[in-house]
Amino acid sequence: MTQTTEADGPLAGIRVLEVAMYGFVPSAGAVLADWGADVIKVEHAVTGDPQRGLRRVGQFVVENDPNPNVEHANRGKRSIGVDMSTPEGRAVIHELARGADVFLTSFLPQARTKFGIDVDDIRAVNPSIVYARGSALGPRGVESDRGGYDMTAFWCRGGIAATITAPGVEGMIQPPGPAFGDTISGTNLAGGIAAALLKRERTGKPSVVDVSLLGSGLWSLGHTVALSAHGKKPMIAPKPGAHGAPTNPLSGLYSTADGRYLSFVMLQPAKFWADVCRHIERPELAEDPRFADAASIAEHTAEAVEILRAEIGRRTLAEWTERLATLSGPWAPVQDSEQVLSDPQIRANEYLRQAGELELVANPVQFDVTAPDLRPAPGFAEQTDEVLLELGLSWDRIVELKVAGAVS
Repeated sequence: MTQTTEADGPLAGIRVLEVAMYGFVPSAGAVLADWGADVIKVEHAVTGDPQRGLRRVGQFVVENDPNPNVEHANRGKRSIGVDMSTPEGRAVIHELARGADVFLTSFLPQARTKFGIDVDDIRAVNPSIVYARGSALGPRGVESDRGGYDMTAFWCRGGIAATITAPGVEGMIQPPGPAFGDTISGTNLAGGIAAALLKRERTGKPSVVDVSLLGSGLWSLGHTVALSAHGKKPMIAPKPGAHGAPTNPLSGLYSTADGRYLSFVMLQPAKFWADVCRHIERPELAEDPRFADAASIAEHTAEAVEILRAEIGRRTLAEWTERLATLSGPWAPVQDSEQVLSDPQIRANEYLRQAGELELVANPVQFDVTAPDLRPAPGFAEQTDEVLLELGLSWDRIVELKVAGAVS
């Protein structure tokens, strides 16, 4: 099925030419498409984006299409198959760039030079284009031409893995799922592109936008890195099962009767203690001198934790969800990637949206209190003919390019 290019949103009318693979940079294109841009995804004329072949992730095996591994980062785009190693293929890319507002790529410096898609090459045909690059380790330094994935650059080198792995745990805590750092970094890149488009609108000057997995990993850990720089020591993760805050019983995890967990994060325990006592049906604890003020609560945290663990362990998560609905302090159920699907607050805000046959997470930005309409990802090279016709090529010329293997 051919997708239309019509879309609503703040980037309607903006065309993005995406020459990228896997999860990071394509997820930036997905966000731009969610915001209304016409994103043309360039894939290798024969093999396509290698992400299309990703069918096994952990315990998940995807047998048929649609493939969630492709859909998340490629929804709402159009796909064209091009062999950039041929002169004819490069000519097609340059002609597409001529009419684009943004050139978006994940290719490394050597590959950009080889295929004629580096900044100078693209600016030669379109001096006003915003040129956006996603990399593993940034555009400068001796390792700027090295590749990488979110596991290496974002998760491990950026400090996250070591910071969340408690002492005594063998190895390291793994990311919670595929493309975790990719998606965060891609959203950062989409935001940078939007800012560059605004700058061009106001000044007429285009920008080169760079976002790396390494920089995004550091940014995600920014508060912690600032503390380490100030205190000259690393953040040490607590041992698994330990209560969260050593001087605050209202900041930590509590197990329910059905094996689920509640997360309390009430950073002013004296303010919320009495309300918590009422909600757990232990109002007398509000008058207990051990918990009279913040200092007393801090001193007797272990005793308060023991009481709360016993009381919260008497009821199920469903019971606590109903009982704590009026609690003034912040709390949340601990949910896995399937449980979030039935969260009424997530549904109320339409953070999950239908995109063809699949339900996908919408990007977290909403405009005018409206969730974006998601469209499915294109099939491989599904819009090649459509896009080339828009360029003004005749059917005969398109057939010639296909016979030559320049496009598919």
